[in-house]
Amino acid sequence: MGSAYTPGLTVSKDVVVQRVRRLPIKGDVLVKIGDVVKHDTAVARALLPGPLQTIKLAEKLGVEAKEVTAFCELKVGDSVAKGQLVGKTKGFWKFKGPEVFSDFDGTVESISEISGSILIRETSIPVEITSYVEGRISQILEGEGAIVETRGAMVQGIFGIGGERNGVIRVAVGGPDEVLEASLLQPSDAGKIVVGGSGVTLEAMQKANQTGVLGLVVGAVKDVDLITFLGYDIGVAITGQEAINMTLVVTEGFGTLRMADRTFTLLKALEGRNASINGATQIRAGVIRPEVIAPDLSLTGESHVAGSGGSLEPGTAIRVIREPYFGLLGKVTGLPAQLVTVESGAEVRVLEAKLDDGRDVVVPRANVEITASS
Repeated sequence: MGSAYTPGLTVSKDVVVQRVRRLPIKGDVLVKIGDVVKHDTAVARALLPGPLQTIKLAEKLGVEAKEVTAFCELKVGDSVAKGQLVGKTKGFWKFKGPEVFSDFDGTVESISEISGSILIRETSIPVEITSYVEGRISQILEGEGAIVETRGAMVQGIFGIGGERNGVIRVAVGGPDEVLEASLLQPSDAGKIVVGGSGVTLEAMQKANQTGVLGLVVGAVKDVDLITFLGYDIGVAITGQEAINMTLVVTEGFGTLRMADRTFTLLKALEGRNASINGATQIRAGVIRPEVIAPDLSLTGESHVAGSGGSLEPGTAIRVIREPYFGLLGKVTGLPAQLVTVESGAEVRVLEAKLDDGRDVVVPRANVEITASS
């Protein structure tokens, strides 16, 4: 019998999750192995050098570049404040000479007698990375950050937008086939993660974004509504950096698709629990999935690790992640050993599956992922 290893899309009430929390530059790690952290605990901190600004002092004073040090009021290493005098000339008789003032706060990095300019490095920008999820520090990344490990429930989606946020889960619909309408959002949903069913309307997304809802979790979203909501076509790049006030996680695909029963049932069971949500998505190499994580550090006993994948075999539950069956669920019925030529001309391994809608299909094995659940 043929078999293959493929990534899993996790929908689980008990899973171990590890998240790498790394600074963009070298800095100071603020935690140690074994520390218990909240979602907003600072894990590491660094100072990002401010931008370098140029003051063309010689040009502004009307002097030769080689004379700039004679007319400069500062020296290398001096602190300078916005509006502070940086250079002047004496002028003639009773007339005051030209004066130049800084437009920036910072430190003088250089004074050039070749260009006649002063370079000022603006004030450093503090950068801090938090733990994102409640958990324990399992590993220290020297000078960079740490790895946070937590255990609890996890739902991975197929697509999302928006960054990392944290809030209490509320289920706003009666079932997995119900669309999340704007009328179902309440004033008390500010600061919460709201769960819908088969889809979400444009009006609901706009209302959530305007009223302080931190996250929406729904089965599907319409392409046209997403473009209207964002104001642009999102394309195929990694998501998660959108300038919006909330995070959206889609569990099934695009259009209107009933949320999988096991996903809705789990989210319903998590109602009232605090959770972390992240819409960052990358479909291609280095797959990143949007997620909802509800930690429960009281859990004990054996548990599997999220992202550990699994083996494809007849009966394995899968989700198709490429067109023309994008987002559809099914089960593997066969794993042919022979290679099959696809439209692109490439020869690939395929699998046979029965979709939940009853259709029997053949798809490349690379176009599916296991829908792990427990």
